Amino acid sequence: MSTRPTGPAHGPSAVDRNLLWSRLDDAVAKQGVPLPTPVFVVDLDAFDANADDLVRRAHGKPVRVASKSLRVPALLERALAHEGMQGVLAYTLREALWLHEHDISDDILVAYPTVDRGALAELVASPSAAAVITLMVDDVAHLDMVDSVRFSPAVPVRVAIDVDAGLRVAGQHVGPKRSPLDDVGSVLTLAREVVARTGFRLVGAMTYEGQVAGVQDAVPDARVRSALMRRIKSMSISQLAVRRREVADALASLVELEFWNGGGSGSVEETAADPVVTEIAAGSGLLVPTLFDHYRSFEPRPASYYGLPVTRRPAPGVVTVHGGGLAASGAAGRDRLPTPWAPAGLELTGLEGAGEVQTPLVGPSADRLEIGDLVWFRHAKSGEVFEHATTVHLLAGDELVDAVPTYRGCGQAF
Repeated sequence: MSTRPTGPAHGPSAVDRNLLWSRLDDAVAKQGVPLPTPVFVVDLDAFDANADDLVRRAHGKPVRVASKSLRVPALLERALAHEGMQGVLAYTLREALWLHEHDISDDILVAYPTVDRGALAELVASPSAAAVITLMVDDVAHLDMVDSVRFSPAVPVRVAIDVDAGLRVAGQHVGPKRSPLDDVGSVLTLAREVVARTGFRLVGAMTYEGQVAGVQDAVPDARVRSALMRRIKSMSISQLAVRRREVADALASLVELEFWNGGGSGSVEETAADPVVTEIAAGSGLLVPTLFDHYRSFEPRPASYYGLPVTRRPAPGVVTVHGGGLAASGAAGRDRLPTPWAPAGLELTGLEGAGEVQTPLVGPSADRLEIGDLVWFRHAKSGEVFEHATTVHLLAGDELVDAVPTYRGCGQAF
């Protein structure tokens, strides 16, 4: 694992952020017509560099693109065009069906179990969709759900088993609360049921070590907690390597799997080093939201921004922008709020935070701003911000070269 420090102290400086401010503003101005705000922009230069870095870190294992972290079809296609990226990790079955229908991918793994009977009925009625979409299961009830919507098992359904990847220490479970399958016996019991049932094919397995892949471990102002997280990650990697091998050996006596999915943007190297894992999942590392600023494992290159206009100057050292309350999911806290990024030298206020219709900002840069100027923000989590957008502008160099629809812009809300 790389030990170079990252984060604002070692990432973009105030000068870099102010240069970005000028670059984004100039690119918008070159459009010649006012763009509706918020203005959502993805920097393709950073996006492509991040894609190349993910592939490099995977050391030859294919990277499956997590669509939840993008939610923009054109960006999904751009990522998949990179050599070393292969297949989509979708977050709902309806999304997977839509991606198949629009020829965005012919290899789609749904990361979470589904109980959407309507979508399941569409899947079992479509041999072409069933041939390229793999469902995630961790309970016999998920198999029963499929059987409840089909009249014939003539179209086989591909399934993968989600195996718990949490750390067990001192009687506690550390990590995402996902699969109940946490030992060889429970995995084999479900695997035997899948293999025995007509109309199902067991083709893969997943172990998502969220406590490794999705938690910052080099936060400058939280050194003690960061050290603890690094210890938890190290213990998790060691423990999970044993669990994966035991489960894989047991499954090998029953079925030959096509793939074993693991990891995430924050743990690409560590997960790729496990010989059981055949592919790495990653998505947030393409856009790099603020929750991915402070990792030891990679250098952050932010690629996604949204611009809000200054509408008021209530007092010296204070400006107010229109809108801005695009908070991220997860446990509520300041780290889930958007960050005013460019120009540097602006902060949210403790009293109002980021508001739905207005957001006050304070700091030394406030007095540089005029009414109508844009302030550029970064979101805390990747992809979620595009649920608030219909269009994303693509930046290459100093030009906005395209405007593409998000899922919402395509009329979809998954």
